[in-house]
Amino acid sequence: MKHLIYLLFPAIIFASCGAGNGNKAEELAKLKKERSEIDGKIKALEAAGAGGKEAVKATLVSVMEVQPTEFNGNIEVQSTINGDENILSTPQAPGTVKTVLVRVGQRVNKGQVMATLDAGPIERQIEALSPQLGLTKSLYEKQQGLWSQNIGTEVQLLGAKTNYESVQKQISALKSQRDMYRVVSPISGTVDAVSLKEGEVAQPGMSGVRVVSYDKLKAEAMLGENYLGKVKEGDPVILALPNIGDSIKATISYVAKSVDPASRSFQVMVRLNNNSKLHPNMSCIMKIANYTNKTALAVPVSLIQKTSDGSMIYIAEGNAAKAVTVTTGRNSNGMVEIVTGLNPGDKVITAGFEEMENGQKIAIQ
Repeated sequence: MKHLIYLLFPAIIFASCGAGNGNKAEELAKLKKERSEIDGKIKALEAAGAGGKEAVKATLVSVMEVQPTEFNGNIEVQSTINGDENILSTPQAPGTVKTVLVRVGQRVNKGQVMATLDAGPIERQIEALSPQLGLTKSLYEKQQGLWSQNIGTEVQLLGAKTNYESVQKQISALKSQRDMYRVVSPISGTVDAVSLKEGEVAQPGMSGVRVVSYDKLKAEAMLGENYLGKVKEGDPVILALPNIGDSIKATISYVAKSVDPASRSFQVMVRLNNNSKLHPNMSCIMKIANYTNKTALAVPVSLIQKTSDGSMIYIAEGNAAKAVTVTTGRNSNGMVEIVTGLNPGDKVITAGFEEMENGQKIAIQ
């Protein structure tokens, strides 16, 4: 009996294992069938467009319709207002400042003495020669009177004349030396600065009195040599004065014909009329209008994307984005002129184009 039990037990175990393998095979077949049905439904939905890429990734965009407009190209450069006559007048000889006769803001005339230095030794020489001048003049006049009466010789007359003229020349030379100790205004204008103080020693070309003529002001700027030939005399100019919140319209008065070898730039100058708002050394922005297109198509510079094929921009064409290669012209005030690639009425995408691809589904908001 024991032997029979031992023989039946392995048989039962074998039968059980065989039945388990059959169930797993059926379950696997069932799962594969279900997966096949699900894959079929997914493909059908994709073919119908429901839940597809295009519907999910439609990008909200903003657009602007481009139309012909006037486009003005400007060159902007930092500029400075200077006096056409802005002069520092200094003594011509060193000496101690004796008197300062003017103050800042005072109006002075050409040739007016504004300060004097101590010229005592020269003044004393002039004083010493004054009596001699009077004597030689008197002797010359008497000799002239005698000569008119045919009294005396011509040599006596010429000698008296020579003595008189010699003393005159000596005094004139001394006065010229004395003038070197005076600070004289070379122009009519306004005292802008006084760097002389009584009792201090002044040196030629160092300290003195600055005089500015407000009647002759000018704005000066330096342009890089890449602008050569792009600006000319008579071009309209706007001088923006940010410190006083104002601007002035003018025209270019002068364009330098040569380039500075050190800075590789050339000078542009605008002469200005008398204006109480303007002051020497005031800074301003010179905007030179050197280009105008009455029928330009222009877009913001920020919309232009640089690619290996050139400049590119996106436009809305139906419900899709289209990449368009464009040729750009001048740019000014954040706008750029589109020479080729756009047509009037095109809707340029202005927002939402950053991660866009050609043909991408869009929705205009």
